[in-house]
Amino acid sequence: MTFVLTQAAAARLLQSAADSGLADASLRVAAKRGPDGEMAYGMGFDDLREGDMPLDLQGVRLLIGAPSQPLLQGTQLDFVEIEAGRFEFIFVADSAAAEPVPQRGGGSGGCSSCSG
Repeated sequence: MTFVLTQAAAARLLQSAADSGLADASLRVAAKRGPDGEMAYGMGFDDLREGDMPLDLQGVRLLIGAPSQPLLQGTQLDFVEIEAGRFEFIFVADSAAAEPVPQRGGGSGGCSSCSG
């Protein structure tokens, strides 16, 4: 499976984990297709579960559950400045037509400190 974590996203995730006292935690990344076909993304600190694919990218331990693995194939997680002074995580699917989707934590375990 190919999942890309940018250097900017990794740095922010590592800082958020350290600030929250979760330096040894893994980050679960998930995706789900809604009834209208729109993709929804989530992430939060969590424990390893059966069927998870663990990845170690840029020093961040990621977990991707079996249902999300095909949906996240070729996806990139980045941390970008959306507008002056406002940074957010975005998921960019492996598609020329895909639009970046801002992500403010959520998912299992929550990650409220991740949104900067």
